[in-house]
Amino acid sequence: MSSPLDIDLDIYHNEAELLAALRRQEHLACTCMFKQFSHRLHTLAQTMLKDIDEADDVVQESFIQACAHIGKFEGRSGLHTWLYRITTNTALMRRRRKELVTVTLAAHDSDEPVSADLINYLADDSLTPDQAVLSGELREQIYQAVRSLPLSLRDAFILRMIDGLSTKDAAAKLGIEESALKVRVHRARQILRSTLGQL
Repeated sequence: MSSPLDIDLDIYHNEAELLAALRRQEHLACTCMFKQFSHRLHTLAQTMLKDIDEADDVVQESFIQACAHIGKFEGRSGLHTWLYRITTNTALMRRRRKELVTVTLAAHDSDEPVSADLINYLADDSLTPDQAVLSGELREQIYQAVRSLPLSLRDAFILRMIDGLSTKDAAAKLGIEESALKVRVHRARQILRSTLGQL
């Protein structure tokens, strides 16, 4: 007996077809979406939580939410971006339930730009399988560097620089002032540059 994950991804030829099937609530559409996006979202969840089992739970919960609320997806971004935000929010909520301590950072007026190459490697989901293999070692080094950031800095960096939220929105998600968010992002950049060198 075959597993649902053994389905052929070519059932839907592109994202538009997959989205239409999701909205029609076709039986295989959610499984196909899971098979297509789960690996990248698991990497995100594991980066945020530093725990494989919790990352598994977050990804599963995120896909359940996505399939249940596909009607709310307006299509202004790609499906991956929408799933990425659901996963980010789910991981943050899971951590908030476990942690009651908020770290406050002193204000800092610098907001220098982060390396574009770093962000592209972290956020790019368009690599072919061959490119992914070739860049896997560097990508893993980058993910490890982000995972090693202190929790408060890691959250700020992911929300602002990878998820693409504005300073205001990222600060609101974390329940901190915009100045504190900028400090955290700046410190995260400094640590990553020190860890990874100039990219």
